[in-house]
Amino acid sequence: MVRLTRAQQQERTRAAVLAAAREEFAERGYAEAKVDRIAERAELTRGAVYSNFPSKRALYLAVLVGSIGPAAAEEGPPPSGVAEALGAFARVWLERLPLTGDTSAAGRLQSRSLAGVFDDEPGRAALGQLGRLEALLLALALEPRAPGHARRVRLAELVLTLLSGAAHLAGTTPGFGDPFDVARACRHLAGLDLADTWDPPHLPYVTPARAVRDVWEPPAELPDELTGRRTGFDADGVIAVLGTGRLEAAEEAVRAARPEDRVTVAVVTGDPAELGRLVRLRIGDLAGSLRRVFGPDPRPGLHLVLDEHAALASAAGIPDADDATEAAVRVQAGRIVARAHGRGAAHAAAVTRPTLPRTDQ
Repeated sequence: MVRLTRAQQQERTRAAVLAAAREEFAERGYAEAKVDRIAERAELTRGAVYSNFPSKRALYLAVLVGSIGPAAAEEGPPPSGVAEALGAFARVWLERLPLTGDTSAAGRLQSRSLAGVFDDEPGRAALGQLGRLEALLLALALEPRAPGHARRVRLAELVLTLLSGAAHLAGTTPGFGDPFDVARACRHLAGLDLADTWDPPHLPYVTPARAVRDVWEPPAELPDELTGRRTGFDADGVIAVLGTGRLEAAEEAVRAARPEDRVTVAVVTGDPAELGRLVRLRIGDLAGSLRRVFGPDPRPGLHLVLDEHAALASAAGIPDADDATEAAVRVQAGRIVARAHGRGAAHAAAVTRPTLPRTDQ
């Protein structure tokens, strides 16, 4: 008889809980699902479930994260224009929609619906900020295909609004609507003039970054949520450490950085079981679609990591990182050469142009 190690037994228990939870959520939906029934399905105790997942919401999010499969590359070259790109992205994104005959509960699970899951202020704030970050990531993939590489964040927001509405409706009434019509509509949205500009009124009043000369000792590699590969932090550039309540500030680093800069957005949270999984779900879901349409690296030079244990934040000298954190550093030649904290920190660090003396290089 083979004796399992403690880690192997824990992994087996976790897998059993996830399988039972998927069945429960598919049959009853999130609101009506019960942890006791999940434990019964898994032939475990209620305590065994909670020892792996601190709440029903954390368990539901883990099930949804597990439903995101690997992003297979699309056949053919990447789209050349914005309209073509939006049509391709919409078709890939809409593959999650449930089919006619699926129950309402199964439809919501299939579409990875979060309706009714987050009714508290931290969760709602994180969802709002994630929506802005998702729009930025889609826009950054579109902009190289736009005339003059103009900003396309408002267009991305509009497209994601349409797709999210289609998914919500399909989750409550499976089979309603034609996804091909939705994809065609997204394609036509590319022709709208949304007067999209980038000029946040607070930026002229942001406190400049503080010049420093601290040794940079980066942590071990972390998974890059955008590419699906592990990434290190040795390269020169800007590292923006943002809590789940300040994710929209990522655009400030991207727009202000030099073309040769590597921009890393490190997402931190005081609630990795729920808000951390929410970030992994939403960004992983979107990034998988982007990779299928735009290639394995949808936005070269931009990296996004979920810094669950604050390893990157600590290395950057940003203690007690939480959901309200907004801080940034600029790294050059193995040193931290600028620090910024508070509103506009990502912009302040990105616009800094220090040059180290040759003796420090």
